[in-house]
Amino acid sequence: MAEDDWTAPGVLPYQDVLRAIDEGVVRARSPIPQANVQPASLDLRLGAEAHRMRCSFLPDRESVRSKLEDYRLETVDISAGAVLEPGRPYLIPLMERLELPATVRARANPKSSTGRVDVFTRVITDRNHRFDDIPAGYRGPLYLEVVSRTFAVRIQQGMSLNQLRMAVGETAVSDQQLIERHNVEPMVYDARSHKIPDGRMVVHDGLFLTLDLEGDDDGVVGYRARRNSQVLDLTQIGVHRVRDFWEPVFREHDEPRVVLEPDDFYLLISMEAVRIPATFASEMSAYAESAGELRSHYAGFFDPGFGHPTADGPPGSRAVLEVRARDVPFMVEQGQPVCKLTYETVRTPPTFLYGRDTGSNYQGQVAMLSKHFERDHSTLGQMSLLSEVR
Repeated sequence: MAEDDWTAPGVLPYQDVLRAIDEGVVRARSPIPQANVQPASLDLRLGAEAHRMRCSFLPDRESVRSKLEDYRLETVDISAGAVLEPGRPYLIPLMERLELPATVRARANPKSSTGRVDVFTRVITDRNHRFDDIPAGYRGPLYLEVVSRTFAVRIQQGMSLNQLRMAVGETAVSDQQLIERHNVEPMVYDARSHKIPDGRMVVHDGLFLTLDLEGDDDGVVGYRARRNSQVLDLTQIGVHRVRDFWEPVFREHDEPRVVLEPDDFYLLISMEAVRIPATFASEMSAYAESAGELRSHYAGFFDPGFGHPTADGPPGSRAVLEVRARDVPFMVEQGQPVCKLTYETVRTPPTFLYGRDTGSNYQGQVAMLSKHFERDHSTLGQMSLLSEVR
């Protein structure tokens, strides 16, 4: 591939990702399914083995393979499926590798379904002192560190737990650009699907989202993960019973607030609904830790088209927030800022958009749970059904 083909700034859209695959910028041990190519990202696939580790690490000036020998406890064959125990790091070679041009960098993030089941992932690359950020010009293998924080999970070779976004040059969207775009093409909506005036948008190096803790008529506002549950099979879609893995979270009496218990994992939802324009991509990041004793958010990428209105639905999709209190019980309240969306420009509009041209589990979502669970109990208005079987 000619290096000067990759000088135009921006996140690589769908058609450029396909070209990168065709020309060997992204290579794999077996053909990459076209379904794994998203509007501005690529789903990466697990290889055939998982190395059970005694600790996490970064290779710094060495290769991952050379450091692996020091920290590996055993190797597990996952070609036909295997269970990962909670709280233990596993290092899994991915099926894809990169041969990036000198102008192209990459960044990885967990998929939405991965973060929603409290599975923590991050990519490790050779001779790198950072997780997930892959420098321009990197040529080498990709490894995925996987830690299931709560559940014992079953995984299998070929499935995708994380995704990759490639970019060239300066891509950041400034706060002023964000507000100007919102005035022309609404990007944030309130609970009544009305465009939020720009004077009410909270922006500072990105757009802040806040908690919705009003809940349903029974006061249910979210979910808390059950410990010591059954094995969660991540290869199965829509089959797991909610009550086996989750319990409802209620607001405190008649007040829209909740006390989060230390180290428990919660799924809550944003008050705002967001919409990502065709020429933008977005990443959700944790709110500043100095603002409170909590940590959110595992999953990150929002592809162009996320939240675009469906034929029978309102504009925007609310963001599911993966939250954990750190050290002490911590009160969160209605409207409290809890995470931030940062935006990047896409080089050219992708030839298809998220949710509109392909199937999506989360477009127009009010559901909090991942795609692995039965859908009949997954909306906010139906969560109170869980309280009957506690």
